[in-house]
Amino acid sequence: MNPRYPSIELLAERARQRMPGFAHDYLSGGCMAEVNLHKNTSDIRAVELRPSYLRDYHGASLKTSIFGREYAMPFGIAPVGLQSLMWPKSCEILARTARTHNIPFVLSTVTTASIEAVAKITDGEFWFQLYHPADDSLRDKLLRRAADAGCQTLVLLADTPTFGYRPKEIRNGLSVPPKMTLRNIFQMCTRPAWSFSQLFAGIPQFATLKPYIPAGLSMKHLGLFMNKTFDGRLTESRIRAIRDQWKGNLVIKGIVNPEDAELAISTGVDGLIVSNHGGRQLDQGQSTVRATAELAGKFKGRVKILMDGGIRSGSDIAVALASGAEFVFLGRAPMYGVCAMGARGGDQVVEILQKQLQQVMEQLGCETVEQLPRHLA
Repeated sequence: MNPRYPSIELLAERARQRMPGFAHDYLSGGCMAEVNLHKNTSDIRAVELRPSYLRDYHGASLKTSIFGREYAMPFGIAPVGLQSLMWPKSCEILARTARTHNIPFVLSTVTTASIEAVAKITDGEFWFQLYHPADDSLRDKLLRRAADAGCQTLVLLADTPTFGYRPKEIRNGLSVPPKMTLRNIFQMCTRPAWSFSQLFAGIPQFATLKPYIPAGLSMKHLGLFMNKTFDGRLTESRIRAIRDQWKGNLVIKGIVNPEDAELAISTGVDGLIVSNHGGRQLDQGQSTVRATAELAGKFKGRVKILMDGGIRSGSDIAVALASGAEFVFLGRAPMYGVCAMGARGGDQVVEILQKQLQQVMEQLGCETVEQLPRHLA
């Protein structure tokens, strides 16, 4: 671990110094006034844990099993769209990080590495998050490709029925590749490491979707194509149709409502990721840790309860697990690592989180992650 950046906060600051403003805004920003973005973390940090100092203690193990697969740690790398816009080859870097450290990597439909490329890096040990297409035939093609690549866990995205209103992205004219406004050109010129890395890596593309995107589209028409292709809303009938054909684990991401959770369970899903899309969709929504505590109390044991959103440290992971999550995912933190340190950044983030979580568990006198709820104050 590089001692210059021993926390996610320091990596985030270094990333900000190396990225053009439009790319950093996309990574770090939320919707509207960013209330929910900040509440995700502040609500986690309002939770207290209680240590046990005097009983016999035999050390802490971070090993965790989910869906019959044992991982080295109880956290994984969440799906993030447009990753190479933020740092070139960041998707591939993080897939390699996950494989090296034996944690799950979730590939987004709308990121910049293909299903097949990530399958090769991870030896098929990856999860795939599906943005549901408007066209069922495209859905079926993507599912077949994921299955053929060895993917065992499919994640269906529920929390983007419409695009979030994100003022920073509107101001920046966000697109892939970025629009060549004077503002964006100036930002790129002031971040030479990012610019030269992009030059050598090539223009980022929606790699998984490339076979289905008509050639020669302008950026305006590419945006219209994407809006038409992915209508976003996940329904009971759509979940059931996918459940009928997907033979692996099926997880719904973006559940915060007990009514939605009950409906999802009735369709035969294996897990729920409690998430609000990183505070990028509904600014007045509930924080993920509060929703996790509620849903775990009602549904844990019937379905796996996982959590995503607001986690920036090993202490945050401990709180999420103590609050009822059985596994957690982080999106921004691994990206901050790569944007700060390049190819070594993913390893840096995992090592930080591992050391922090290990220290918290040892301080609590907690031997396994399954015991963390006992330490909720």
